[in-house]
Amino acid sequence: MKAIVLASVLAAALVPTLVPGAAWAGSGFDVVVLGARGGIEDGNLSAYLVGAHGQGDYVTCDAGALVNGLRVADAKGAFDEIEVPADSPYGRIGYVLTDRIKGYLISHAHLDHIEGLIVASPDDSKKPIYALPSVNERIERNYFNWEAWPNFGDSGKPPALRKYHYENLVPGETTPLAGTGMNVTAFPLSHGGVEATAFLIENGEDALLCFGDTGPDAVEKTTKIHDVWTAVAEKAKEHRLKAIIIESSYSNAQPDRQLFGHLTPAWLLKSLHDLDEQAGGGALKDLPVVVSHIKYSLKKGDQPQVEILKELHDGNDLGVKFIVPEQGAHWRF
Repeated sequence: MKAIVLASVLAAALVPTLVPGAAWAGSGFDVVVLGARGGIEDGNLSAYLVGAHGQGDYVTCDAGALVNGLRVADAKGAFDEIEVPADSPYGRIGYVLTDRIKGYLISHAHLDHIEGLIVASPDDSKKPIYALPSVNERIERNYFNWEAWPNFGDSGKPPALRKYHYENLVPGETTPLAGTGMNVTAFPLSHGGVEATAFLIENGEDALLCFGDTGPDAVEKTTKIHDVWTAVAEKAKEHRLKAIIIESSYSNAQPDRQLFGHLTPAWLLKSLHDLDEQAGGGALKDLPVVVSHIKYSLKKGDQPQVEILKELHDGNDLGVKFIVPEQGAHWRF
């Protein structure tokens, strides 16, 4: 009975994610889920397309899945409005990859956030990788090094094939996202001792916040998430923050000593209360919060998102709209 009830709760939360063009809190962004999971589900690892609404040009927030995510999203109608030019050598998936994705925002260099980019690189087009310097350095050193993979970057072990330009972001400094009409500001996060990133993406007055992996400030002994909330509190207060993509990798049963730089529903709710308080209270009602990086389980029984969503709903006194993403879902925020 418990499993049936929890499954019903999860199904209800997933209905909006399967409706093309659904809108909750604004019209600033089109978002497509290329990879919904954290951890071990290869082909469906963390990656979100983000574009200014109606423009059809994107960056990705992480790239754990790329070509497979594009295939799934295309099958679900995410790119129905994109017409491939008659003189293009590509089908629609190849055209979106090479012509419509203008760059990659990479939060950190763990494999489940970059696998799709690495594997697709031989057939990709030239474009920037936007990341903090520590992240770009790890991509260059650990992947594009002629050992793990050919060097498709524009620095590092020669010969550099120069397909990707490493665009180092300065924390707190706004950078244009070439070819998209959007800007990005990067904020460092603490992910179990690894520097990760939260990206504030702006389209005019509208903003969307996309987190990489992060542990709770209290566990990581930092103020990184709090500092992100401080930076966006005014936008939340004025309802210019259209959505947040943020992780909750484990259920509340996971002890703090085994979080490995991740959040649980209890920690996520506590952190969102911090944002609401800084925004003056009551600012987060109806705000879409996409709960990313839920790990796929090989064990019997329900997948973890069922329990995680229930725990989030049970503690949701802020009125936010929690959304559990599925690969291929596409939204208008």
